[in-house]
Amino acid sequence: MATHPLWSDDYWLLLLQLYLKKPEGMKPMYSRALVNLSLELHIPPRTLYGQLFRLRQRATPVLNLIWDTYGENPRRLNRDVKKLRSMKGFGQPREFYDGVKTNETFEHDFLPLECCHELRPFMLVMILDLYFRLTPVTMAAETPEVRELAKRMGIKPKTVVGAMETFQLCDPYLNRDGLMASPLLPSCQEIWNRYGNGNPEKLSALAAQLREYFD
Repeated sequence: MATHPLWSDDYWLLLLQLYLKKPEGMKPMYSRALVNLSLELHIPPRTLYGQLFRLRQRATPVLNLIWDTYGENPRRLNRDVKKLRSMKGFGQPREFYDGVKTNETFEHDFLPLECCHELRPFMLVMILDLYFRLTPVTMAAETPEVRELAKRMGIKPKTVVGAMETFQLCDPYLNRDGLMASPLLPSCQEIWNRYGNGNPEKLSALAAQLREYFD
């Protein structure tokens, strides 16, 4: 596996701390803790998940040494992780990684929308997946699937419905009137362009993984 340009071997300590967090073991790729660490390090969750797997496998002599040093000594691990996070420039690519090109798409996906702070682009992915499972008439706050998704994400059913109504403006098969446009339209259009015309099974698989964020 190619090494991410922002990866530092110091980050093994952060991953070990995450791995040892109860319940100990591998964490889902889109678990909140792993996503938060990804945002902190500016490294995509998929990359960190792969590194977490390597850590579990103790794939190199360096990883064996890390396990031997910290595996049974959480106090030392927590102390050294705290020291690492206190370093000047830690988690600040503009300063610490000056000149390194980064892809911030994944970060954008997990940050609140400017027009609706309770929604994030990855939540729109989950809503789009449900959109394809319903008909326009069932895209209502009273629909059980809508209520269940809203409850999981911690938002109101009407917010889910509002996003679905906006996706209807993006759907070429419905030909909805653009005058109904909402502040969500640019964000919904972006998600539609990425997933709306692709393989619905891939969208469904991604949405299922993203649900792990709320577990």
